[in-house]
Amino acid sequence: MRNQNNIQRQPCEVYSRVTGYLRPVAQWNDGKQSEYEHRCTFKVGSK
Repeated sequence: MRNQNNIQRQPCEVYSRVTGYLRPVAQWNDGKQSEYEHRCTFKVGSK
């Protein structure tokens, strides 16, 4: 197992669509960020 002290982390930007275009979630207003946390995703399969 690797030593936990040697792990380096880097911030990750998450993009999602809001009002028709992609934008980093961190730049959304508080209301949209709260809405994003409660979103449900669905997988559409072929028949």
